[in-house]
Amino acid sequence: MSGETSLKVLLGSMRPDLVPGVFVFVTLAAGIPAPLGIDPVMSFRGREGRTLIVAEHEASAAGLPATFRCRMITLNIHSALEAVGFLAAILPALAAAGMGVNPVSAFYHDHLFVPVDRADDAMAILEQIADQHRR
Repeated sequence: MSGETSLKVLLGSMRPDLVPGVFVFVTLAAGIPAPLGIDPVMSFRGREGRTLIVAEHEASAAGLPATFRCRMITLNIHSALEAVGFLAAILPALAAAGMGVNPVSAFYHDHLFVPVDRADDAMAILEQIADQHRR
């Protein structure tokens, strides 16, 4: 199933969804398995070790040091992995608002991890972008 590649359609059809809960980033040294009870929404293996994005309560229960308390916003439009410019059109507006964002692209959707205290601001900006492109 292929996703959407038209930037105009992607921007005008996206429906940002603020996912319940608080997430954090944790890192595990290479070869160290995730503790039981950890169900990451994202795992990435890099040279230095593995980065996990997990629910804050899971990291806390497992005693994992965590950083970047954030909320997850799912951009509900099936964006093709080869789509050009979707996040490039969105991220500058969030940066202009002084917001750090960690984007993650998955098979069906793109997800933005934004600071907990800026989630409502991010949602307003994303809705404004979508509205501008629906006209």
